Amino acid sequence: MTYDEDLRALYDAQTYAAAAPHDAIDRLRERGPVVWVPEPALHGWPEGPGYWAVLGHGETKQVLRDAATFSSNLAGTQLRTPTRPEDLAFVRQMMLNQDPPAHNRLRGLLSKAFIPRAIAALDAEISSRAHDLVQNVAHKGQCDLVTDIVGDLPVAVLASVLGLPDQDRRLLYDWSNRVIGYQDADYASSAAFNPATGSDMARAALAYRPLPDASGALPDPRTRAGLADMYAYAQALAEYRRVEPGDDIVSLLLHADFDGPALTNDEFETLFFLFAVAGNETLRNGIPGAVLTLIENPDQYDLLLREPDLLDGAVEELLRYWPPVIHFRRTATVDCDIGGQAIIAGDKVAVYHLAANRDPDVFDNPHQLDLRRTGVDHVSFGFGPHFCLGAHLARRQMKSMLGELARQLGRLELAGGPIRLTSNFQQGLKSLPVSWNLP
Repeated sequence: MTYDEDLRALYDAQTYAAAAPHDAIDRLRERGPVVWVPEPALHGWPEGPGYWAVLGHGETKQVLRDAATFSSNLAGTQLRTPTRPEDLAFVRQMMLNQDPPAHNRLRGLLSKAFIPRAIAALDAEISSRAHDLVQNVAHKGQCDLVTDIVGDLPVAVLASVLGLPDQDRRLLYDWSNRVIGYQDADYASSAAFNPATGSDMARAALAYRPLPDASGALPDPRTRAGLADMYAYAQALAEYRRVEPGDDIVSLLLHADFDGPALTNDEFETLFFLFAVAGNETLRNGIPGAVLTLIENPDQYDLLLREPDLLDGAVEELLRYWPPVIHFRRTATVDCDIGGQAIIAGDKVAVYHLAANRDPDVFDNPHQLDLRRTGVDHVSFGFGPHFCLGAHLARRQMKSMLGELARQLGRLELAGGPIRLTSNFQQGLKSLPVSWNLP
């Protein structure tokens, strides 16, 4: 491939529907840890101004730790800046897109709910859910790992954490599909939730579900209009929990003793968005990605089945090998330098977790899966002020599910071709047919 073709492979969402472009990244890395990527008009998306892609591990950490120089708030953390001023203003309210010190206030509140001691209280539920999801399909001999097993674990745990009615948990599945899969026709209009099975609160919120326009297009799901039903649900939940608090994070947030102004409805909406999407997609894509990785590396799969005590370290290596998030964007606030490359104030900068996790200057044999690898300094959960608050919860669920799959089903084999998500932001699987033979 030519240099221009490698640049397009990095940017084009269609690339990732076939496979992550690791070969292209390796060739681009030969030019340096930072490369300029044009944004041509593709697949109905207009031409963009271009951006700097950060491929090096050290350079990725440099950007992620320095929020003063590389802002999340100026234009958000997605490659494309919202075109309408009101949409940009809305996006900038989200904790994910805030810089310190505004970011510190909300993060401090949430951190109380995600300390290891708090996650330990969920251990029994996580273990029970993972066990039952696997047990329910064990007799069948085959299933789609994504839709039949894994998809329900993070939404069930999230429903418990947030205090949602259990029958509403699949709403989280739909909402995150629409946000993460906006580049994929199968997910952009996701409507798997059956309103007849939901709560009154869910049915009322779904009246606000956005409809396609005359051309069949839906509003951008990263805006308020694109997720009107989710925000209606969040408001109804907040109103209920202000009057009837429970033992859940929503009640904690709404009734916390703040050092400063109380949590506003708008702030709560953005936090609910973060839970519904980030708290779901990392696991729903990370676990199937880990299983596919093991199937494609049978020697390492055999090792893990023989030595289940390796699971803790294996989870870190699997996260390095298959990071659910491909990149995050920042905007340079001043003229600066990354890896010897001059950056101009206002330039878009995208750190590629996918590339940093396979930087040969940091990882020996980076394209080799090694479940005995130690000190796995991956950036799959980010780094710096925006390091993922739910990392401990994600690791706990991933370990529990991989352990149950090994204990109950043994070795899994492909029973059909995996179907990857069309996205240049999230590395995901829409389908992973697997089979097994019980003794």
